[in-house]
Amino acid sequence: QVQLVESGGGLVQPGESLALSCAASRISEIYYRGYDVAWYRQASGKERELVARLTSEGTTKYGDSVKGRFSISRDDTMKMVGLQMNRLKPDDTGVYYCNLRNSLRVYWGEGTLVTVSA
Repeated sequence: QVQLVESGGGLVQPGESLALSCAASRISEIYYRGYDVAWYRQASGKERELVARLTSEGTTKYGDSVKGRFSISRDDTMKMVGLQMNRLKPDDTGVYYCNLRNSLRVYWGEGTLVTVSA
């Protein structure tokens, strides 16, 4: 079973930056390269929503609320996904989940909490 472990969450003030990472294990590099990678988030009392996706072919998609502020990246050799978050807002607060998917399977990490508060 593929494992995804997120890291980098924490408490920051509005306007600051934070970088998240997600490390995959129990999957070979060649298979990892075939997966789309993504970050989702879930705020308290709200549904989980897409933050950013980066396909295996290099296509990106961002949620409307983070466009121009967040950037997703991947390192297939290291089997890692990154999320650079700039100009953070209180509305960005939530648990951020790493996601791998292809046409057959979907994997989730357990999440890392990001809190944006003065």
